[in-house]
Amino acid sequence: MGEGSSIEWTENTFNPWWGCARISPACRNCYADRDARRWGQDLFHLNGPRRMMSDRYWQAPLKWNREAERIGLPARVFCASMADVFERHPGVIDARERLWRLIEQTPWLRWQLLTKRPENIAAMSPWGGSWPPHVWIGVSAEDQERADQRIPILLQVKASVRFLSCEPLLEDLDLHPYLTNRSAGTNPHPDAPDGAVVDGMERVGGQWVRIESLHWVIAGGESGPRARPTHPNWLRSLRRQCAEAGTDFFLKQWGEWAPADGLTARMRPQARRVLLRDQVDGLGQPVEMIRVGKKLAGALLDGRPHREIPPLTRTRVRTPSEGEPL
Repeated sequence: MGEGSSIEWTENTFNPWWGCARISPACRNCYADRDARRWGQDLFHLNGPRRMMSDRYWQAPLKWNREAERIGLPARVFCASMADVFERHPGVIDARERLWRLIEQTPWLRWQLLTKRPENIAAMSPWGGSWPPHVWIGVSAEDQERADQRIPILLQVKASVRFLSCEPLLEDLDLHPYLTNRSAGTNPHPDAPDGAVVDGMERVGGQWVRIESLHWVIAGGESGPRARPTHPNWLRSLRRQCAEAGTDFFLKQWGEWAPADGLTARMRPQARRVLLRDQVDGLGQPVEMIRVGKKLAGALLDGRPHREIPPLTRTRVRTPSEGEPL
């Protein structure tokens, strides 16, 4: 289907433009900036230029949509791996409006929009309180601070799939308030009647039930020459929290570093190693990580893959004529 993608949780990647500004710790070793500089492009800083894609490039999703409709199976498209669609930048306003029109013309694609700027979603997207069912929306959260800032805003979006990308995962995360149906804290309004709605929670049978929650969590370690290791316990914690809530969990990769045990350690005996002393394994010992590279590190956690993805449900969105403007 389509051109294919090296990103494990999608099938195609579409970048309407390249470039955005760094805004959080996950951006420190930005892979997109590294890739752009290989092409002589300096695009990843505040108010810098943004590289626009050609009209021919913009035709690819229309082709993918036709193929998906022909075989009767929707296809996932990640938009955008080299930018942030919701960045406030004067150079991308027209391209963003063009993107919304393209998305509406391609209902057989499952558009996966991922942002670090959820505060701009409501103002910049055209769909208000009724998003097309073929558009998924997610936020990135590499640490607890970013999770607590971004996820509550994401949960206000009425999309068919709301997802979280924890890559690179830089610390242990508590996602219980955003995954489970029950409030994780104390009763905020003990005298409220059943049916009351406060801060995204509804009073039902004397308990506060979360109205909206995450549908999907993606996690992974960091790649690249300056990659930081991800502790195995952080991934196990996310896996456990998702399992308890019935939320899909996808482990994308270990990245450059993997646990230094089993075959991984024997394959690169001279590789660089590091002890993660701030957290310990099940025996109370520091966890040793070994740098073997993304390919050898793989994506197995406790010997098995985790590749859960929300189902590709059909939509009833009108398919506009291809003669309509993008």
